[in-house]
Amino acid sequence: MGASIKDVAKRAGVSVTSVSRVLNSEKYISQRILEKVNQAIEELNYSPSQIARSLKKQKTSTIGIIVPDLTNYFCSTILSSIEESASEYGYNLIVCNIAENLEKELKYLHAVQEMRVDGIIIMHQKVNQRILSFIESASMPILFSCVRSPLPGRFSVLINDYQAALDATEYLIGLGHRRIAFLGGDLGDVTAGYSRYQGYLDALHKSGIPLNHDFIKFGNYKLESGRVMMQEILEQGECPTVVFAASDDMAVGAMNCILDYGLSVPEDISVMGFDDSLIAKAVRPMLTTMQQPVRELGRISLEYLHTLIEDPDQPDCRDIYLPHRIMERASCRRL
Repeated sequence: MGASIKDVAKRAGVSVTSVSRVLNSEKYISQRILEKVNQAIEELNYSPSQIARSLKKQKTSTIGIIVPDLTNYFCSTILSSIEESASEYGYNLIVCNIAENLEKELKYLHAVQEMRVDGIIIMHQKVNQRILSFIESASMPILFSCVRSPLPGRFSVLINDYQAALDATEYLIGLGHRRIAFLGGDLGDVTAGYSRYQGYLDALHKSGIPLNHDFIKFGNYKLESGRVMMQEILEQGECPTVVFAASDDMAVGAMNCILDYGLSVPEDISVMGFDDSLIAKAVRPMLTTMQQPVRELGRISLEYLHTLIEDPDQPDCRDIYLPHRIMERASCRRL
């Protein structure tokens, strides 16, 4: 068996209380006691029990993360940013990849609750009534990252997806495009699905551009989904001059399909994405896209959750909106 805290106290010649104060980095510890305790810890190779410390502090220093799809470049990038910030604050992460399965999400939510996590970050918005009931009744802080919270009293860190999609569509109109196709996500997803679609529609309406329903398709944000939707558009007859996709993955899928049909990007059809994930600069031509500040979203989400963990009754809690901006690259051309 390993050394106990009593063994450390005996070796250092101090009380167990003094050792505990050193382990918890409390103030007003003399330099002499600090050195003696640290020397005893090193000599005995002592490692404090995380479980025991958690029970005493009523905290586990652990956070649950509900991720919709780890194969998505955007999700993996923001998760990386959350992990970096979590490490700085001394948190461990339990990452739950639900693969868009709500039953799996509910199972994971109950699992991390039983593990007594200090808080939960949820990175998607699709829920059912059982998930809503869990979120509403949960005692630990729950924060939504990149999506709008479906319940009052639970807060979000995100961008204005409606305004970002409207700005993106108006940017394409400003380049001279009138035949603008839209590849969207699930309209049941109010933030990334419905809001981005509505921004696209309103931009066309403001510019007096007639809506062509053959240019509008809905998928699941993944690369293959973008390829399939682009193929459907190309086989219908009239081609758009530009495609605006609600995710970079779908935009790249659309680009691949355009190339497979012997067409060129952007000479024949321009393509614009949404997110500015890692894939946007990895493809050729590099993808023009609407940037979400991905790393900032991850960092601020973790910091906000930490604040809620430390003081859940703060009076000034609110949703935090971060700025978006267009990243002009080579996949869009002016007509």
